[in-house]
Amino acid sequence: MPRSDLRSLFRSNQQNLTAEDVFADRMDEWGAVARSLEAHAAAVRRPDFSLEDFESARRNVLVFYGVGGIGKSTFSRHLEEHLSADGQSTAQWTPVPDGVGRLLPVRIDLSRQSGLDFEDVVLALRLTVGRLGRPMPAFDLALRRYWDVNHPGDPLEAYLRRHGFLRRFASAVSLPEQVQSVLGDIAQAVALPGTLGALVGQSLRSVVGSLREHRQSVRALAGCARLADLLEAEADPDALSYYAHLLAWDLDQLPADQSGTPVVLLDTFEDVGDRSHRELERLVQRVAWLMPNALFVITGRNRLQWDDDRLDGQLDWTGPSAWPQLAPGSTAEPRQHRVGYLSAQDCEQYLCRRLTRDGQPLMAADTRHEIVRRSHGLPLYLDLAVMRYLDLYQRTGHQPGAGEFHYDFPALVARTFRDLSAGERQVLRTISLFDSFSVDLATAASGLARDAPALQLVERPFIDSDTAAPWPYHLHNLIREAVRDADETAEDRWSAADWHRAAQRALDALGAELPALGADRPRLLACLNQGLRLARDHGLELGWLVDAAYRYVADFVWEPVELPPSTQAGPASALADTISAIARRQRVHRQEVVNELTDILAAGRLPYSAQDLARYYLAECQRDLGRPYESAAGMELVAAGSSPLASAAARGLVHLGRRLGDFPAVLAATERLGSDSRHHRTLGDLWWTQGNIALACSAYDDACRQAEAESAEGEAALSRACLSFAAAFQDRARADQQIQLAEHLLQGARIRWAEIQARNAALLRDAGAESDMPVRAGEVEADARASGLTSSVAYARLAVCFHHAVRGDQPALDAARARLRDCVNGAEFAYLLEISHFFDSSEPPADLPRASWIDGTPATAARWAAIAADRRAALGLR
Repeated sequence: MPRSDLRSLFRSNQQNLTAEDVFADRMDEWGAVARSLEAHAAAVRRPDFSLEDFESARRNVLVFYGVGGIGKSTFSRHLEEHLSADGQSTAQWTPVPDGVGRLLPVRIDLSRQSGLDFEDVVLALRLTVGRLGRPMPAFDLALRRYWDVNHPGDPLEAYLRRHGFLRRFASAVSLPEQVQSVLGDIAQAVALPGTLGALVGQSLRSVVGSLREHRQSVRALAGCARLADLLEAEADPDALSYYAHLLAWDLDQLPADQSGTPVVLLDTFEDVGDRSHRELERLVQRVAWLMPNALFVITGRNRLQWDDDRLDGQLDWTGPSAWPQLAPGSTAEPRQHRVGYLSAQDCEQYLCRRLTRDGQPLMAADTRHEIVRRSHGLPLYLDLAVMRYLDLYQRTGHQPGAGEFHYDFPALVARTFRDLSAGERQVLRTISLFDSFSVDLATAASGLARDAPALQLVERPFIDSDTAAPWPYHLHNLIREAVRDADETAEDRWSAADWHRAAQRALDALGAELPALGADRPRLLACLNQGLRLARDHGLELGWLVDAAYRYVADFVWEPVELPPSTQAGPASALADTISAIARRQRVHRQEVVNELTDILAAGRLPYSAQDLARYYLAECQRDLGRPYESAAGMELVAAGSSPLASAAARGLVHLGRRLGDFPAVLAATERLGSDSRHHRTLGDLWWTQGNIALACSAYDDACRQAEAESAEGEAALSRACLSFAAAFQDRARADQQIQLAEHLLQGARIRWAEIQARNAALLRDAGAESDMPVRAGEVEADARASGLTSSVAYARLAVCFHHAVRGDQPALDAARARLRDCVNGAEFAYLLEISHFFDSSEPPADLPRASWIDGTPATAARWAAIAADRRAALGLR
């Protein structure tokens, strides 16, 4: 039977409106409980299980932790009901597993608001066990002594009647009668009046010893080896925590058919596990250790730290050897579980069932979808949204629209802030500026001298971790979005100047990471993305970001760098737009990039130190579009400067010279560029045009090896594509191998020109052999034109000319040359048409600008003719 939500019930006058208290099913969490119950029952029934073994590891603690408002307490309440034989069952859950025996669930809210102390926890445990209707002699004897010493004149029965939490247990369990029965048996056995005062008058150790001589029911009590020591110890809360062993021992003495398994549900454990003062946590942990025949289910905001050896001294039993299944990586139940956020489907079902009118969801679908989107799966957000919905509905008389929920609830963050120290709050505000962070980064950005607050904060459940990310931690999105709003009402709130200083510290901390990055490209990209956003949103100087931008373009790997939308249009936005345009040229037509970079330079927002970045890639795009003279002007301007792209611009001028057919000048300029992977690739580009395929492949191979040695993935992919193209003229098997390698490398480095060049290599590899090769070439051409890559179009058409020359199809060859002629732009690409005539030793058109070949036209023509003849012979063609 669903329960009414009384808060919602009294917010509306409409009787046909139903507000139902909805519980998200938490099937996975219940599954963990069920498996833990089965594992615990099996462990207790093992022949070697012993309550007297205080050295073996404990495996009787199950933990669910997560951010405030995620539904842990609701889960804990439903769990108690589901485990109770006479309680309300949660319909979505499977039944309690067979074979676990009778369960004795007890839920104890440890929150400060509940007002419970450690005495109340112990009494709740005893009252729960009392449902079995059997005295607990050892424990009850010790409890009575403790009570008389610490509560003189206050009978236990009266205390239980007036205690709100304990009264609900006491009404079903006559604990005072059970205790008195034990005392009476003991007093009669040792021939004393039935009061503990008379027993205390003697040596308690001697009293216990004398029990061995009397009737069986009392003689068994003397078998509890540590009873005498506990009775003679000072009766204080510390001793009370050790009495848990006596309760476990008493349970263990009962026949199996009369016993039961306590399932102790400790909720709001964050109010016990204080990171500075762990006295109460120490007592609770001791109870868990001394009652291995009970299962403890702990729910709270923080991960339980009992597996941490560093807490030795603050807690009695610490480390993975003591609590192996609480350590990270454990898969056996019971263990620690982070309580997950609800899925979008769960959130939708929650809102549909939460408020209904005449059996139908009250909220409109678009409103529900907006609330679900902004909730990030947090049940507390959904609940607050329902309350706001009803308030608006009552005031206006109509259904609130989706636009009424375009904000975040500061109450969520206020709940989170409540649990944090001042240092943790400072770190939390700071890390809200980051997409992801490390402890070192958080500490440096927070301006703190030590890591402790950051180390404490990353253990909080609203900090998610991902070891594969550039930095391992990130703040839950909902908390991050609401931090600034919540901060405005905090007592120690930050001013606008505080936030500006924090942003500057954060930017400086990111910049300090750069020197150690090496070839760690994901972190370079993360530095750029986070740093650019910080600089833009807070009006900061770019500083190291310009150097990082030049590093970004150095490896020919073009991951997107895109900032969230903003109305700010300063230098950081201009730099981000420049990097974004450079990367986008691999996905869009080059003309779009030319337009964008031209506008950025014209706007004058880009710092002088970063202007060569835009100029160089503008010149590259102009070259790709077949505008060699505009490109050369831009390259010359960059080459004359001192930016990191000066040498690349000098190499760009060499590429332009090759496209114009001035090969001796290109060779001379190449020798002046210095020796690196790009130098070798430039030589390869030169040698294949001369028909010297062996030299070209050797140069490209050197480029590949050097790039791979330098972990330059983009350069390696580019050089492999070039090697496959050159090899395809003479060595089809090698070309096939290199095409596969290039395609593999290009999966991680999006370089559009290289992708199409590998496809052109496949055309050359199949020239003369595959009849559909011209059709495939048309597809390559279309893709190249869509990207604005004029050289790729020309190379595809050269491959078609080679195909028809090998097959000796003169009409088709003439038609292919006519299409190639369309690529010739003055002297640009004229050398390719000249090569197509070398294939069959025909005379180029008289009006065609002629290339300057390195060792003369006759030698070059002979090499190309031989290449075509070799292919023809290999294919058995005349």
